[in-house]
Amino acid sequence: MSIKPTYQELYATFTSLARQVNELEGLANQNQALIQENQGLIKENRGIIKQNQLLLKENRQLKDKLFTYENPKNSRNSSMPPSKDENHPKPNQSLRKSSDRKVGGQKGRKGKTLEMTAHPDEIIELVPDYCTSCGNALQDFSPQKEQSRQIVDIPPIKAVFKEYQTFSKICNCGCTSTADFPSGVNTSISYGENIEGLVAYFHARQFLPFARMQEVFNAVFNIHISEGGIHCLLNRFSDKTKPIYEIIKQRVCNSTVIGADETGVKVNRSKHWFWTWQTPNLTYITHSRNRKGETVTTHFPNGFPNSTLVHDGWKPHLNTFAKNHQSCLPHLQRRLNYLNLKYKSATWGLDFSKLLYDALELKKTLPFQNKEYTIERAKIIQKLQCLLEKPPDKTHKELFSFYKRMRRERQHLFTFLFLENVPADNNASERAIRNVKVKQKISGQFKIEQAAQNFAQIRSVIDTIIKNGLNVLDELALIAKFEFQRVD
Repeated sequence: MSIKPTYQELYATFTSLARQVNELEGLANQNQALIQENQGLIKENRGIIKQNQLLLKENRQLKDKLFTYENPKNSRNSSMPPSKDENHPKPNQSLRKSSDRKVGGQKGRKGKTLEMTAHPDEIIELVPDYCTSCGNALQDFSPQKEQSRQIVDIPPIKAVFKEYQTFSKICNCGCTSTADFPSGVNTSISYGENIEGLVAYFHARQFLPFARMQEVFNAVFNIHISEGGIHCLLNRFSDKTKPIYEIIKQRVCNSTVIGADETGVKVNRSKHWFWTWQTPNLTYITHSRNRKGETVTTHFPNGFPNSTLVHDGWKPHLNTFAKNHQSCLPHLQRRLNYLNLKYKSATWGLDFSKLLYDALELKKTLPFQNKEYTIERAKIIQKLQCLLEKPPDKTHKELFSFYKRMRRERQHLFTFLFLENVPADNNASERAIRNVKVKQKISGQFKIEQAAQNFAQIRSVIDTIIKNGLNVLDELALIAKFEFQRVD
């Protein structure tokens, strides 16, 4: 027999169920609020993470900037020229190692001093006329030579005016024959070959500005010459050097080892470039409007198929076709000096610096092709391979970029260890191109492109003369004297 629930029991049950429903709704609302709160926290957390990443990036940038201020690049830890150094560079940045030698001239060095000549141009005899003790006359006594002293001096320089006069003669046949003026005597008066050579010497060897050159000719040589006249003489002399300039270019191209470099130059307030390709006996310099590879292909379209090209790693040189390439190790060492200062915790840069130093020392200390030399060379190549297989930390951005560059240039780093006449540095090319910087500091910019090319052409000839041990002024006067024919 079933017992029906009473009204009170049903009401209590309903009330209990309603309470549970309310509790469930409250929990659902609370859960929804917690979900929304959680989503807000997730969104806030993502913002914090993003902000943290930005702060970390900013921190690295500020550290790099602070390092740049504390350790500025200079001529000792980068490829910057010494003229750009703001202050004296730190001593520990030099690539030169200390030695046991004392400062000054070394033992066995042959010095030069002012010496008396055995054949003086003028002799002045100083003979006493009376006795300094008793006052008696000494004219009847024979003098005895005691000492000789000489003074070397330059007499006042006076221009020599050479006049050419032509005459005519009448033959029995009635024909009148008139003599011709020699080559170069084209006007009623003109400057001779010695002045022409001297202008080129002052311009491209002593780097005198036109105004100061004009003053020298007026004050020292008593010759009046205008700045326009100097410019004309330089143009004329430059034309005479063209055959020699072309010969230098051809011989450089056919050389077994060639150094290359380039530097900026101001021409009419615009930045242009001077390029050089040189050997121990030859220097070829040219002016260009750009620093691109088209300059190389313009002057050497076939590249250097039989040569080893030594350079500082600038892309146009690196892409030049050549039998071999050699990167300049001092450039790399200076770069590593800077990177090792910046990333002190990284050992890769230190190891690579030591590898380059060991390679340079090997070439200096052991005879080429010696058995021990060959063994040590193999160790250096093996060490290079190991370093390139273990890259530095990618967070060391500039060091990692240097590492990638070394991977690209790995075949060009130690060419000098395999070829005896190949240098490990590009110093000779830098010396060949440095003269334009000296010229600009003394004389300022070139006003026209023709003037820049004239300087490059004349300086190429002068540098080649110097490298071959000849007298610059004599050779320039000889070039000015003769009209050369183009040699193919």
